[in-house]
Amino acid sequence: MSDSKTYIVTPASKQDFAGIKALYQSVARQGGGIARTEEEITDDYIHHNLENALTRGICYLAKSADQVVGEIHAYRPVPTLFAHVLSDLTIAVHPDFQGCGVGRAIFSALLDEVKAKHPHILRVELFVRESNLKAQAFYQSLGFHIEGRFQQRVRRLDGELEADIPMAWVRQN
Repeated sequence: MSDSKTYIVTPASKQDFAGIKALYQSVARQGGGIARTEEEITDDYIHHNLENALTRGICYLAKSADQVVGEIHAYRPVPTLFAHVLSDLTIAVHPDFQGCGVGRAIFSALLDEVKAKHPHILRVELFVRESNLKAQAFYQSLGFHIEGRFQQRVRRLDGELEADIPMAWVRQN
């Protein structure tokens, strides 16, 4: 990996599969971020998210040299009554690049695309663990609002249960 914390933000493609998988494995290994263990970062998991984002959603990457150091994706649920929603949002930033603006850059790219190219998308939604106050504050700084709490939804690796917090960005007219 490069010692430089420079990166570029670009739309994802199918050719980014291996880089996205390596990123997710690194983030899962660190713990506390994405809701997957390293063993759960399978080819099927990455393929499912990438394919859905490329066919009915949005996916951006941050790349440093030839390494994927950040990824964000969200996509429309299948039922037509949710055609105005981007859901299943996941963001991952390589541990070595956290705190360097990568997350804000790729999140801004996603929201900028929604605003400029997808006027039918009125809502972008995500879930964040109750204990992840830093992420909640970050999402709020991007215009997301807390919409409630799902008690005892997340079982942490230590066996304890915590709430999942639904948050949403809603297009302002």
